[in-house]
Amino acid sequence: MRSMFALPADVRWLFWDVDPEAVDVRRDADLVLVRVLEFGRLVDVRWVLATYGRERIHRFFRETGHPELSDRTLTFWRVALHAEEERWARPPSWRRSRIAPWIG
Repeated sequence: MRSMFALPADVRWLFWDVDPEAVDVRRDADLVLVRVLEFGRLVDVRWVLATYGRERIHRFFRETGHPELSDRTLTFWRVALHAEEERWARPPSWRRSRIAPWIG
C-alpha cells in the first residue's frame, strides 16, 4: 500500500540520487522543495504549491535555503513571494562553485 506521503510518480525523476520510495513528502519537505523548485517543470512546481502552499515555501527560503538553489531561482521566488527586501537563509556556497574542485 502506498503512503499518502509518498512522492507522486510524476516527480520521482527529480530524485535520481536517492530512493524515491523512501522520500516522505512531509518529513523530507526541504529536499522536495529544493529539487522541484530548482529542477522541476511547471507542472512539478504546481504540485509543490498545492502540496505545501506559498507560506511553507516562503518559510523554506527565509529559514532554510539550500546551496543548490541558483540565483535565478532565488530571484524568481523573491518576486513571486513579494519578498525582494527580505533576508533569506544563504547556506555556504561550497556546492555552487562552477569550477571543478580538483582544478587548482
